[in-house]
Amino acid sequence: MTASTDALSIRLLASLSEVAPAQWDALHDGRNPFVAHAFLSGLEQQGCLREEWGWAPHHLSVWDGDELIAAMPAYLKQNSHGEFVFDHAWAHAYAQHGRDYFPKWLAAVPYSPVTGPRLLARDDAQRALLLSAMAQLCERQGLSSAHVNFHQAGEDAAFEHEACGGDWLQRIDVQYHWRNDADAQGRRWRDFDQFLAAFDHKHRKNIRQERAKVARAGVSFRIVEGHDAGDADLATMHRFYLTTFAEYGNHPALTLDFLRHLARSMPQSLVIFLAEREGEAIAGALCLRGGDTLYGRYWGAEVSLPGLHFETCYYQGIDYCLREGLTRFEPGAQGEHKLARGFLPSFVRSRHWIADPGFRGALRPWCRDEAASVRQYARTLALHTPFKAVEAQTQGIATEPGP
Repeated sequence: MTASTDALSIRLLASLSEVAPAQWDALHDGRNPFVAHAFLSGLEQQGCLREEWGWAPHHLSVWDGDELIAAMPAYLKQNSHGEFVFDHAWAHAYAQHGRDYFPKWLAAVPYSPVTGPRLLARDDAQRALLLSAMAQLCERQGLSSAHVNFHQAGEDAAFEHEACGGDWLQRIDVQYHWRNDADAQGRRWRDFDQFLAAFDHKHRKNIRQERAKVARAGVSFRIVEGHDAGDADLATMHRFYLTTFAEYGNHPALTLDFLRHLARSMPQSLVIFLAEREGEAIAGALCLRGGDTLYGRYWGAEVSLPGLHFETCYYQGIDYCLREGLTRFEPGAQGEHKLARGFLPSFVRSRHWIADPGFRGALRPWCRDEAASVRQYARTLALHTPFKAVEAQTQGIATEPGP
């Protein structure tokens, strides 16, 4: 589909194969691997996205002649699976009034509750143009709503731009992130011992005991980065991934061919931590590496050992960040247990445009009340950090959202 506005044209793309990788990747700085053309197109090409699972690519793009000047990765959704911003109550309210909430339009990275750029453009005016076009096309296509999940704080201004009419509702939530922020003298933790020295005695002792249990069990770790990832390692990690999804009765979306694609097309981004005992891999964690951040995505294990999950998913990742000079580690959504291990509350964002003015008006105070509750929850969490008082003062809640 193509529409025109002045000299610009707006196109809806059913596949990222309709855009040259260089054109797409010119719209972002390359620091977030999840918005790379290789990652998103890989999901489409390697069997991870299917319409019967509720994901149909519906990417929005803005062109000046043959030049792509703005875009967002977006999908028509027939359900809310794999999004991590929960709107089941909204869908239920629509159903109660005899209305269809699905399909809806979602700008996000499938299956990835990871903050990153969503409005791929060079300035706020072009970002606002994307949002205005999304709302107008949403209404024209008879969709209930448009959503932008896990966008960056710096993109908030675009949603408030006069071209958007101020109709994008804001929601916030909390995740737990590790941050190696510089102190007043510009110093950062250099190794795991320095990191632990910032903890109070109780939490420091607990972490040492957890790590010691894994070591006494004869477990060692091997880090496999994309350049060195052979097919056997990729197949092993995928087997662990399938094991986790089978345990929870969920549908695994990522295919082994997708992991092979990552190793081949984004080797600088792929990082796998494999736990081994007596020469055999028994657990693994799949991560992606960005500009200054390690992103933990999936884990799985074929044996149950005390502390194995924490060591594989958290402590190995922190060690890696400290060695590699990365200053952020985002290990995934949810999990208050992460707080005691040095992952502090960080706000994450989403925005929502509701086509029906009545529903939009009813949801506005709902979103305000939810945000107030989330802020209070985050303030409570911040009072229970594992760090010593002097350290806790420098490790506040990250990126406080606006009202």
